[in-house]
Amino acid sequence: MKKMSKKFLALGLSLIMVLSMAACGNSSDSQQPASQPAQESEPAKEETPEAAPSEDASDAEAESTGDAAGADQNASITLWTYPIGNWGDSATVDSLIASFNQQYPGISVTVEYLDYTNGDDQVNTAIEGGQAPDIVMEGPERLVANWGSRGLMVDLSDLFATEAGGEIYDSVESACKSPDGKYYEYPLCMVAHCMAINQTMFEAADAMQYLDAENHTWTTENFLKAVQAVYDSGQENVAAIYCSGQGGDQGTRAIINNLYSSTFTNAEHTAYTADTPENIKALETLYAQDGINFDASINGGEEITLFRNGTLAMSFCWNAAQQTNADNSAAGTTNNGDTILPMLFPSDDGKTELCGGIWGFGVFDNGDQAKIDAAKTFIDFICNNPDQVKESVKASTYFPVRPTLTGIYDGMEIADTMDVFSTYFMPSMGDYYQVVPGWAEARTEWWNMLQRIGTGGDVATEVSTFVTNANTAANAGN
Repeated sequence: MKKMSKKFLALGLSLIMVLSMAACGNSSDSQQPASQPAQESEPAKEETPEAAPSEDASDAEAESTGDAAGADQNASITLWTYPIGNWGDSATVDSLIASFNQQYPGISVTVEYLDYTNGDDQVNTAIEGGQAPDIVMEGPERLVANWGSRGLMVDLSDLFATEAGGEIYDSVESACKSPDGKYYEYPLCMVAHCMAINQTMFEAADAMQYLDAENHTWTTENFLKAVQAVYDSGQENVAAIYCSGQGGDQGTRAIINNLYSSTFTNAEHTAYTADTPENIKALETLYAQDGINFDASINGGEEITLFRNGTLAMSFCWNAAQQTNADNSAAGTTNNGDTILPMLFPSDDGKTELCGGIWGFGVFDNGDQAKIDAAKTFIDFICNNPDQVKESVKASTYFPVRPTLTGIYDGMEIADTMDVFSTYFMPSMGDYYQVVPGWAEARTEWWNMLQRIGTGGDVATEVSTFVTNANTAANAGN
């Protein structure tokens, strides 16, 4: 009886609290994230004129970023943007569009702002009604694995053929490409999702001895010791396996997959593999651990709210945007001023693999070539124009997808924090597996599985059910 009551300790406040940043919405995941991301890891869209195939990639780039023909384009396009950093803020996006219109005055861009609660329904309803937006800003799990796989998106291979397109990290480029070689997303920014602790609480519980604060790392064994120490100090709710929905689900996947070094999908991104002995052990361990409660009343965004207000001592739904958020208190602190320390997820082998968020633009094929060309022009300007791209990335509050773009946050108050994430977190970004077929169904199956485990369901049985259902969805189109 103790276990049942412990796992559903009232975090009832969560249902009346305002969602924290959508960085963990996704997804990007999410992305949560996730904004994630509230973590996945995790909206905006616009594009550039179709870069005519050219033997000289640099010529193509020069043409797309400001030749007379491009400047003479006339079209009205719609951009629907999920809340990816400040791409969900109208003042920020209006400023970016104003910069675009200085060079392309004939292209009118109308923006609609989505969230991770109803955004997918809005897009799908628009698709069904023949009113899909021209551009959407989101991640590969939607643009590539969902709408792209359904034949609804425009192939953006010509943008990758430009000089700037050729600089994109190989792993990011791969995530933007469908199995048949078509590119349904042109990426702008990326982030590695992580977790965080209330350092002040950990210090009071003498739990800092169990982690390497300088390198932001800890082992699975020491993670469990730290949780126990904080619990024993009187902090009953140390962490939550949140599972009211998919928001921030990259965090729950990451803690489970990393504890005993397992996987969520196969390397080929064709099947779900979460039913490993290691993942089963991880779930059993988390369920048994004092202070870690499976909570079906909250998602990742609400978990962040509880972490910020001191109800929880750690968050599994974190990233750089959360660490620099100063809406309710100074950046890097909780609402009452406690210090927040970002951490890699614990692992038993010393190698953490973080879920990542990749965000960029996709173009719906609405049958109007002038709109498609205008959308590509917008994307190319936002992502590739050398005088614009840093501001575009900065608006995301994340990191560039090209190693040649440096110094994005130089001179800003958040520069040191962003450097910490670049140094200690981004190198641990793992496989971007969120493009497996059936991804939308698999995410639903995942939080349903966590709910069943939280109410006492046999872990091995519930994980097996998840894998069976997720792979059924993955194979539905075969």
